Amino acid sequence: MIIHTEEYVANTQTLIAEVYSAFNQRNIDGALALMRESVSWPKASEGGRVVGKEEIRAYWSRQWKEFDPHVEPIEVIDRGAGKIDVRVHQLVKSLGGDVLSDSEVWHAYTIADGLIERMDLGGSEADSEQSPSSAFSHR
Repeated sequence: MIIHTEEYVANTQTLIAEVYSAFNQRNIDGALALMRESVSWPKASEGGRVVGKEEIRAYWSRQWKEFDPHVEPIEVIDRGAGKIDVRVHQLVKSLGGDVLSDSEVWHAYTIADGLIERMDLGGSEADSEQSPSSAFSHR
């Protein structure tokens, strides 16, 4: 099946919007449905990475017991060849409602066959993936 560029961009925009919406609604199944089985994901609040849907489920479940993160896409840039950069407004609160971090960050996605294959933290945090993101450092 050949996807025309406009349709591909619209599908990518929809995919990105849907995964952030599902994450913000704590709809793990909805978010995971948009990912490949072998998806690779950074553990922003812990450092390191997880691979596979069930590892992401476990990681997010742990994260949401400690923090209340909300990420809203602001800008989506299609770099071609399945590479998508997303500028997001990231608001991380404690479970008690205190703001721990309010910033804009970049997320970089690799898309394959219409599903998310990999997500990386962009910008200055990309090199320090073994450590938790600064947004989650106020434990």
